[in-house]
Amino acid sequence: MLSVTCKAPVNIAIIKYWGKRHEELILPINDSISMTLGTNELCAKTTITASEKFQHNRMWLNDEELLFEEDSRLMRCLKGVQRLAHINGSQEASLSWKVHIASRNNFPTAAGLASSAAGYACLVYSLARLYGIPLTEELTTIARQGSGSACRSLFGGFVQWHRGVLDDGSDSVAEPVASAQHWPNMHVLILVVNDERKKTSSTKGMQRSVTTSQLIQHRVDKLVPERIANLKKAIKARDFQSFAEITMKDSNQFHAIALDTYPPCVYMNDVSHAIVNFVHTYNKTTGTVHAAYTFDAGPNACIYVLKENVAKLLAEIQKVFPHDSIDTVEYLRGLAVSPESNIEQNSDGATDNSIHTTAEHRKVNGMLNVQPKNLLKYIIHTKVGDGPCQLSDDNSLLINGLPLSH
Repeated sequence: MLSVTCKAPVNIAIIKYWGKRHEELILPINDSISMTLGTNELCAKTTITASEKFQHNRMWLNDEELLFEEDSRLMRCLKGVQRLAHINGSQEASLSWKVHIASRNNFPTAAGLASSAAGYACLVYSLARLYGIPLTEELTTIARQGSGSACRSLFGGFVQWHRGVLDDGSDSVAEPVASAQHWPNMHVLILVVNDERKKTSSTKGMQRSVTTSQLIQHRVDKLVPERIANLKKAIKARDFQSFAEITMKDSNQFHAIALDTYPPCVYMNDVSHAIVNFVHTYNKTTGTVHAAYTFDAGPNACIYVLKENVAKLLAEIQKVFPHDSIDTVEYLRGLAVSPESNIEQNSDGATDNSIHTTAEHRKVNGMLNVQPKNLLKYIIHTKVGDGPCQLSDDNSLLINGLPLSH
């Protein structure tokens, strides 16, 4: 019996992947770039045990057993890594042995927080460790066949997924653009509006967009290539203003494509739109761009912000979107935030350059048509992070091949 346990990160797309040119191989119609988030705050953890005594391949996701051998994506990942192990002659576990797999996310599944990307990246990375395979571009093509954006979660920092042109998908690979250490003060506040399963899955939404949106081809042919080039320059130069503008414009355009889809895919809600308005108002009030929003296929906002501006931004979020549990660890999760000590307060308690008491603030609230309290379920504070890693045996999710809960 051999066993490994690993964890893999979430990645948040900056230039969005939306639409496939091949469904089974999961080949995208455009390139994308993402930022990998820290695994201490958001990650998938997977344990894989292989044994000659196991009769079947089995898997448990968040303690619920899946029909592993009937899931084509899971089987493609398993067979793909085993094929590499056979070619490389480097397998440490017998390829004839069946595997038992347990995986858990420390964040909600299927709520627009890239849970499938972290999960499949962790699965493929853990299999690679089990069979003694190094992390290569070819391994990213296997993760891609589980969940497209999973290939980006195999690396830390900023990562580009190339659409490729070959029919077999062998050139549709992920590669690092810059490491986490290149821009270490890049942080993210994730404003969780709804952590329940979304009504229209990304897979179904993409299929519908590719066949019905009249805007998507212009995005693919003209806008994405320009944005990819400009974003890579901004990342290299650590130019937050350019980074922010590209990020927000691409998020807006992605959701415009979703709405141009017929019937439309509606992922954002009124609170999401209020957050968009808040960010633009905040940047206008501060006199420079300090925050940049992006929304994946869900209502939750990821706001990029440099470390030195986190405390002030969070203070404004808490004023505009107040919550009864604002000071609890259940509400503000992840990295600790030091109180902002350099903000001068007026006699009414408002800060200079604050939008809390302005007409703009009332405008944000007016969009909601409700009393703006407890509209955010919780906030996660994280930052740019590294890729997957192997954990010690005492982190195992399996005992003798069965989940700890059994």
